[in-house]
Amino acid sequence: MEKNKINEVLLRNVALLSKQSGREEEMMPKGDAPLPDVEEVKSIVALVKSIIFTDYFYKRQPEEQIRSFYIGGSLEELYTLLRRQIARGLQFCEDCCDEEVIPSAEEMALRFIDQLPEVKRMLYTDVEAMFQNDPAATNYGEVIYCYPVVNTMTHYRIAHVLHKMQVPVIPRIITEQAHSKTGIDIHPGAVIGDYFAIDHGTGVVIGETCIIGSHVTLYQGVTLGAKSFKYDAEGHMLNVPRHPIIEDYVTIYSNASILGRITIGHHSVIGGNIWVTNNIPPHSRIQQSKAVDMSFQGGLGI
Repeated sequence: MEKNKINEVLLRNVALLSKQSGREEEMMPKGDAPLPDVEEVKSIVALVKSIIFTDYFYKRQPEEQIRSFYIGGSLEELYTLLRRQIARGLQFCEDCCDEEVIPSAEEMALRFIDQLPEVKRMLYTDVEAMFQNDPAATNYGEVIYCYPVVNTMTHYRIAHVLHKMQVPVIPRIITEQAHSKTGIDIHPGAVIGDYFAIDHGTGVVIGETCIIGSHVTLYQGVTLGAKSFKYDAEGHMLNVPRHPIIEDYVTIYSNASILGRITIGHHSVIGGNIWVTNNIPPHSRIQQSKAVDMSFQGGLGI
């Protein structure tokens, strides 16, 4: 093909694609400051992992003074990245003034770092729960290195702190990074207690307004979702509580769907492949009804 023809096609499409459409302008935040950097957000999560699981994801340093040195350097870097990415996320806040973005980002970054000890405590309870729930786990290192729930919960617990601060966009980027890697989809707005375990994990969905207690275990394919949605007078979807409440010491087996703002009572067990849309009292055992034996005639089974 002639070079002139190639250049003609390229230049024509450069001109067309360089023009910002009205739809693009509607979707972009005001101003022209840089938008969130996905790679830097990944670095934030990696830094938190190296701080919380220092010996596993950085360098094993038995001496506290040496550990303090490395963690101090990581915290300083974490603050810098957090401040920058939170500021970029705040561009999506319609009520934020430009002059307030940087001071707000600095204050939020410090508030996040202040909550890291609690994030660490919660994550170690998740590791403990996973180890205690899975006889295939031979040691804690196997759980920390290999189990997708640890990666997912690290992302979630970071994102949940930022979500509570009302940081736009960044928490969703963080949880979706875990979702794409593990197949576990947890909205950062969900409230999840300590000692939380997900075995295997692929296909688990936990909606935004879920409230999950302590010592809860889920298996692959579990959906904690909404049954229906409410709308305002203009037809806009309302963001109201619409996902389940799971009380303490509940186990939900694979491919169960728990839908709507219902409560699963404490110490209950929900069997696999169950569709639950009503409240379940404490200490319940819910399972499938017996299979029905029927011939496949008239198109049944297709």
